[in-house]
Amino acid sequence: MGDSAVRNGGGVAEGTLLWEPSADRVARARITGFLRWLADRRGLVFTGYDDLWRWSVAHLEDFWSACWSYFEMGDEVDPAEVVRRGTGAEGARWFPGVSLNYVDGILRRPAADLALLAVGEEGEPMAISYGELLDRAGAVAAGLRRLGVGHGDRVAAVLGNGVEAVAGFLATASLGAVWSSCAPEFGAASMTDRFAQIAPKVLLCATGYRYGGRHFDLGPKLADLEGALPGLAAVVLVPGPQEAAAPAGASGQGPARLWWDELASEPAPLAPVAVGFEHPLWILYSSGTTGLPKPIVHGHGGIVLEHLKAAALHSDLGPGDRFFWFTTTGWMMWNFLL
Repeated sequence: MGDSAVRNGGGVAEGTLLWEPSADRVARARITGFLRWLADRRGLVFTGYDDLWRWSVAHLEDFWSACWSYFEMGDEVDPAEVVRRGTGAEGARWFPGVSLNYVDGILRRPAADLALLAVGEEGEPMAISYGELLDRAGAVAAGLRRLGVGHGDRVAAVLGNGVEAVAGFLATASLGAVWSSCAPEFGAASMTDRFAQIAPKVLLCATGYRYGGRHFDLGPKLADLEGALPGLAAVVLVPGPQEAAAPAGASGQGPARLWWDELASEPAPLAPVAVGFEHPLWILYSSGTTGLPKPIVHGHGGIVLEHLKAAALHSDLGPGDRFFWFTTTGWMMWNFLL
C-alpha cells in the first residue's frame, strides 16, 4: 500500500504505538496482581500478557479454577472438577455441584461504601450506598414474593437505566427468578417479540421517560404489551420523578396493578437463595435481524466469574474505582455495567 493508504486524517500511520502504561501503573494493575498470585499460589510463571492468554485458553480448567480462588468465590475447586465435558460444547457442565447466587457478592461490601451514582436529565445526581441499595432490593424482593414470584419465574422490565432497574434486578436474582429487560424507547412490537417468548409473571414498567427535554408517555405501549402477555400476574408501575402516583387499581380482567412504592412498602433483608451454578440469571436477545430476536440465557455462576474477570483483569477495576458506560437496559452493556 502507498503511504496515503496507511494514514488516517490525523496523519498517524497504522501500527503506530499511541500510548503505553508506565512501569508503576503496570506494577499496580490488577492483572499484574493476578500474575503474582499465580506464581505464589500455583507455581505458574508467565513472561507477559500473551503468555498468560495462551495458557488461559489452552488450560481452561486450570484458568477458571484459578479465577474462582483468586476472586475468593468459596472453597477451592479442583481443576479436574471444574468442567464435565459432554458431547459438544452444549453438553459441558461447569462447576457441577456448586451453588451460589449472583447477588452474594454485594453482600460482602461495607454498607457505607458508594454503590451507585445515578443521574437523569430531569434531576440532580443521586448517591446510593451499598446499605441503601440492599435495603431497596430487599423490599422489592419481598414485594415480588407477595406476588408469587419464585424460583425460575420470569420478571420482565421496561425501565430506564436507573436505581429502580438495578434494585429490581437484584431482587429478582436473589429469589432465583429470571430477569429480562427492554429499553422504554423500544416499540411495543419489539417488546412483545421478546417478552412473549419468555412468559413473564410480573412486568415492571415505567409510566414514561424523558429524553432531550421531552416527556414520552408509555401508556399505549403498556396496554399493547399487557394484551400480548396473557400470563402476567401483575404489572408494577414506576412513575417518573415529576409524576404523581395515582391509585393504580385493577386493569379490568387483566393482571393486578400496583405502584413501585407499594411493591417495596415492607422492609425486608435481601437474602439471596442458593441456586445451581448454571441456573438462569437473565435473558438477553439477539438483534432480531433474521426473524424474532433469539433469547440468550446466561447463568449465575458463569456470569459472576466472567464479570469478575472482565472487571478486574480486563478493565483494571477494583474497590473505590468508578465505572461508567452510557447504555440503555435493552443492551448487554447494561448487564455488564451491573
